[in-house]
Amino acid sequence: MDLTVVSYVVYLVVSVGLTVWVARTLSQNGRVFLADVLHGNEKLAEAVNHLLVVGFYLVNLGFVALYLSGDDNIGSTREIFEALSTKLGVVLLVLGVMHLGNVYVLNRIRRRGMMEREQLPPVAPQDWIAPAAGA
Repeated sequence: MDLTVVSYVVYLVVSVGLTVWVARTLSQNGRVFLADVLHGNEKLAEAVNHLLVVGFYLVNLGFVALYLSGDDNIGSTREIFEALSTKLGVVLLVLGVMHLGNVYVLNRIRRRGMMEREQLPPVAPQDWIAPAAGA
């Protein structure tokens, strides 16, 4: 079997496995965070969580597929490891950037919501005035 094909198979198996693992981890641990961001609306948090996971899969698996092809013919085991380390390193960086981008955006939304919750209510009226007759 051609060593280039072997490297492609290993790259796909590891990349897809990492993407699925990261997506599941983020989904499970992100529910609580999303519920807080969305002021305890569990149904909306679950829907947003699902949409984020779908988007995460689409972007990352699309990147993995586009990054599959290589310019080099692999002729030795050493070259397999070198090609895989480069490809998998880039995939891991993309996964990390996607994760940090999601956390950054959600944290900004959360902070904005917290600021709104912490605002003081309007000042209570100090006096009462009877409505004018005929009004």
